[in-house]
Amino acid sequence: MAGTTSPSRAPAGTAAPRGAVAPERPVPFKPGETLTYDVSWSNFLTAGTATVTVVEKKPSFGSVAYYITAEGRPTALLSRLYSLYYKIDTLVDVYTLLPQRGSTYSEENGRKRMKITRFNQAARTADYEVRTASVSQRSLSLPAYTQDALSALFVLRALGLKQGEKMTIPIADGGSIYRAAVTVGAPEAVKTGVGSLTALRITPTITDAQGRPVARNLALWVSTDARRLPLKLRADLSVGSFNLVLKSAGGSS
Repeated sequence: MAGTTSPSRAPAGTAAPRGAVAPERPVPFKPGETLTYDVSWSNFLTAGTATVTVVEKKPSFGSVAYYITAEGRPTALLSRLYSLYYKIDTLVDVYTLLPQRGSTYSEENGRKRMKITRFNQAARTADYEVRTASVSQRSLSLPAYTQDALSALFVLRALGLKQGEKMTIPIADGGSIYRAAVTVGAPEAVKTGVGSLTALRITPTITDAQGRPVARNLALWVSTDARRLPLKLRADLSVGSFNLVLKSAGGSS
């Protein structure tokens, strides 16, 4: 990953010496952390809320993983125009900070869909499944150190990035592989519901397998304190412009 290095600083994904116990990777988050965001969309100043929660740390797939969820709902007004609910989750291995499994559940005007990716990081493969009225499945080949969209956010927090750093992160999402070329900018003051905090501006340029950009004006601000909180996220997508700003942070101290 990263030009020539992984986002986990080389040791991630490597095996511990025989007979040794692999240490957990240090992270700035813990079970119980709950981050709530105000979401604005296009001309709607407040379009909804999003909540990101580190639910627990538990045995998983022969290892131990953080179970992390993200949920999004529109405001009551927008729900009358368009019913929408999203839930994303991921299991992030505590030793490698690589995802074991990720899923996206969506409800859009009564249409329900579940997308599941099960990772085999050692074999660099994944099984991708879509469940609607029917079930479809296929296999994916993965680059080394592939993340899913939610795990990538937490890995960026864990890295302790510095101004001027650059790296490339492969991301598996929706049965496709994308590459996020990440550049870390200068510290900025960001106003949030928990106060004005200093944050590094992280600018990802995401491209598909053909090198085409999949989002414009994408930026993430991560606080420079020990919590490394994602304070703000901005993206221009085909369905409009989104801004997420941190409203509250529980269990993050």
